[in-house]
Amino acid sequence: MRIARPSDIHDHVTQDQAGLGRTIDWRDDGIVIIDQTLLPAEEVLVRLREVGDLVEAIRRLAVRGAMALGVAGAMGVALAAARATEDGADLEASVLRAAEALRAARPTAVNLAWGVDRALAVRGGGTPAIIAEALRVRDEDIAAARAIGERGADVLAGCGRVLTHCNAGALAGVEGGSALSAVRVLHERGILREVFVPETRPLLQGARLTAWELGRQGIAHRVIVDGAAAGLILGGRVDAVVVGADRIARNGDVANKVGTLPHALAASFAGIPFVVAAPESTIDLTVASGADIPIEERDPAEILRRDGRRVAAPGSDALNLAFDVTPAALVTAIVTERRVIRPADGESLEPAGPA
Repeated sequence: MRIARPSDIHDHVTQDQAGLGRTIDWRDDGIVIIDQTLLPAEEVLVRLREVGDLVEAIRRLAVRGAMALGVAGAMGVALAAARATEDGADLEASVLRAAEALRAARPTAVNLAWGVDRALAVRGGGTPAIIAEALRVRDEDIAAARAIGERGADVLAGCGRVLTHCNAGALAGVEGGSALSAVRVLHERGILREVFVPETRPLLQGARLTAWELGRQGIAHRVIVDGAAAGLILGGRVDAVVVGADRIARNGDVANKVGTLPHALAASFAGIPFVVAAPESTIDLTVASGADIPIEERDPAEILRRDGRRVAAPGSDALNLAFDVTPAALVTAIVTERRVIRPADGESLEPAGPA
């Protein structure tokens, strides 16, 4: 693994229209990611040439977000194939080992396993076919982000004051992301007035990442503590809530970053839209409902400590759930790159046809 400043490998990072480098990309038979754990203080790019390094980057959230994890899964298999070819190792055994390690890195996020499976499906064609498939997954992600943004903005038309949660923007995809892609299109259309950004405890992906993205794009926003969101919604200061998703069950239940469910409950009570923006790959038809979605538990130290110092009372333990599940009945719309689904109205999540 090599860490570098953007100026050191700027030729390896394609810039999107908002001036943000690609969150993840494939270069010279390796992966380049933005280390999201260091934002917003530092913009550092990391080169990954071993599957173990990618797995660790996923676990420590250096690369994260449903769409980006799908690409990471496919590129992780490509990484294993490239190293096997270099070393003269058995390709089949190498990619299957990599697939197992990658799937286990973040069990709730279905896109990770989906990306792994996309790359594995073409392994009969050897390393070139696997790499080509990983690049197709990347390019499809970029196109999907823009399509989600346009459809999402259509659903949110007239909503000038929006609340989001965690980070579902360019940092959560290759370039555009999901929920923040819709926010950006609203901004481009001159509709958006302000975005409320809950800090997203305990790792502050809202305060650190979403606020950083919105600032880079010139979008008016204010960071709020997580507990302030419901009061703002019920106080009539929010027109809509838009979030991403890490897995969507067959019945329309949505797993997303912990803290999402309270926003959905408040939005329902206030009678405003609660919109989920996510690619089709996030819909898992093998899972009947949210009750069947595995919920990742992370290190209690993320709650008990801050900046290396314990903040919780001595002797206290913590339960650090990374996600919660929002029932389909609270979901106004699910927006994908292909369609708009309204689970609360009984609309089906069965596979859509081509875009």
